[in-house]
Amino acid sequence: MSSVSTSTGKVVVNRAMSLDGFIAGSGDAMDWIFEHVTADAFPEVMAATGAMLIGRRTYEVGKRMADQDSAYDGGAQFVLTHQPPDEPDPAVTFLTCDIEEAVATARSAAGGKNLEILGADVAAQCLQRGLVDEILVYVLPVLLGDGVRFTPPSLGRVDLEPFSNTQSGAVTMLRFRVRKQARSSSS
Repeated sequence: MSSVSTSTGKVVVNRAMSLDGFIAGSGDAMDWIFEHVTADAFPEVMAATGAMLIGRRTYEVGKRMADQDSAYDGGAQFVLTHQPPDEPDPAVTFLTCDIEEAVATARSAAGGKNLEILGADVAAQCLQRGLVDEILVYVLPVLLGDGVRFTPPSLGRVDLEPFSNTQSGAVTMLRFRVRKQARSSSS
C-alpha cells in the first residue's frame, strides 16, 4: 500500500505500451502512441498531475515529435540528465543531481499534485530506490516487435496491486499500486 497521502500527491510512473511490452519502437519511435492517445483522452490524469520528471532520452524524442499533436500540459517539467544542453529550454528545468533529489525537487514543484515519471531509465531508477507509489499504463492495440521494453531486465521483481482499469476507445488504462519495489542497488 502507498504510504503517500493524496494531499501530498503521488509519484506515478506513466507510460503508453504496445501489447507486446514496448514503450518505444525501433529507433525510439513513439509516433504510434499518438495514433491512439490524445492529451484529452484521460482528463483525470492531467488534472491530477502537477509536475513531470523526464529522462533525457525521452525529452529528446519529445522534442523531435513537437510537430505532432502531442501537447501534454502536466505542469512543471524537469529533465534528469548527466549533461544539460548547451542551449537551455526555457520551459524545462534540467537537473544533474541523484534520483532521490530529482524526485524531491520535482515533487515540491508539483504543488500537492502527482509527480509523473516519464522515461524507461528514470522510472527504473525510481523503482529501484523505492520512490514510486503507482504505475499507470496505457495499453495500445499494436504489436511493435522491437524497441524499448517497459522495464529493463536488470530491474528485478516489483509486486503490484491492480486497482483500476478504464477503457477509452481502443486504449485500456491500467493502474497499479506498487506494493514491493525492486531491491535498491545501494542497499
